[in-house]
Amino acid sequence: QDGYAQIISELKTEQKFWRDVPSPKRGEAIRLFGNELRKSKNDLGTLISIETGKILQEGIGEVQEMIDVCDFAVGLSRQLYGLTMPSERPSHRMQEIWHPLGIVGVVTSFNFPVAVWSWNFALATICGNATLWKPSPRTPLTAIACYRIWQRTIKRSEYNNLAEDIFKIIIGHKEQAEWIAKDKNIDLVSLTGSTQMGKTLGKHVTERFGKLILELGGNNAMVVTPSADMKLAIRAMVFSAVGTCGQRCTTLRRVIVHNSIYDELASKLKKYYKTIKLGNPLEDDILIGPMISEEFFNQMQSVLEECKNDGAIVTGGKRVNIDQGSGIYVTPAIVELEKAEEITKTETFAPILYLMPYNTIDEAIKIQNDVPQGLSSCIFSHDLLETELFVGPNGSDCGIVNINIGPSGAEIGGAFGGEKDTG
Repeated sequence: QDGYAQIISELKTEQKFWRDVPSPKRGEAIRLFGNELRKSKNDLGTLISIETGKILQEGIGEVQEMIDVCDFAVGLSRQLYGLTMPSERPSHRMQEIWHPLGIVGVVTSFNFPVAVWSWNFALATICGNATLWKPSPRTPLTAIACYRIWQRTIKRSEYNNLAEDIFKIIIGHKEQAEWIAKDKNIDLVSLTGSTQMGKTLGKHVTERFGKLILELGGNNAMVVTPSADMKLAIRAMVFSAVGTCGQRCTTLRRVIVHNSIYDELASKLKKYYKTIKLGNPLEDDILIGPMISEEFFNQMQSVLEECKNDGAIVTGGKRVNIDQGSGIYVTPAIVELEKAEEITKTETFAPILYLMPYNTIDEAIKIQNDVPQGLSSCIFSHDLLETELFVGPNGSDCGIVNINIGPSGAEIGGAFGGEKDTG
């Protein structure tokens, strides 16, 4: 912990310098960082794929998301506006001015090892803050790579040796995350992970009245109505349910299908699942790489066994021996239910997709909302009344609502926010 205290001391010292740098100049540093990421895009994307098991296209796509948020932040660096308001007092005006917070602590998960950190880092940096990052212990190499890219960036800027220490990383486990959560020197803490992790660490932050950003669990659903384009819906299901081997916070976990098309959709989806190729995530024609750990695989098997015992029809979910058994490869699972069961209210970080029927759109919305989490949702329908209902105040209670596109993914230009236990 002595080393941690030294890191905090260096961050505090450097932030005092950085907050006095004009914000467009801070944006210039992020612009240069984005350019360095462009140069390293394929290499860093490959490292992400190797370390997480997600396919190469996803790894490279994650680096592109970092580049995009750098571009976004550069523009914002010239738009840190405050309001000027009329005063009720004569010869007075009121002015709103935003100042840097200080140190931002970022704790991230393995499934998006760099993208979520970059959202926080790029914006924190242009706003005049320093950043301390604790990556997942499952993906330390990508964090170290990003740290080296930042060092290379700042040494090539006009702030060579002056702003290198506005960003630090700390490699560790739960104990190190608790240091950040409990530390009064950390002005804002951004937590990404499970709902339970957020409850545990968030409590420490709020007890000291620190600022808190939470991006926690999701239990995302798709409503498929009779008017839906079934081919489009099934393609969206596959991408959203099996991408990153079902280990995204925005992974599609529940499909709520109208009774009149349930059997047809289930049959077509199972046929599509049979064509999915598993294997080395660096190969071009692979859609699913390995799971992150044996622990997650065992959780998946436990849930599937419980579903079978309760009478559900389970297709897939079997372990496959690939690469001489060096990775944990599993076929994605489809679980057919007669109604929404209690087990569907729990997020299982694995490629499990629950299918369940509905009769009316109001019933479908009720099923969609009847879970503790509230991250992302979607509806496939060509009925304007249904789609407008779904996005309105009596529709989905999630922070993200999609129409005729799956729930997985986000764009840096809009809010990535959840409700309820998502944080």
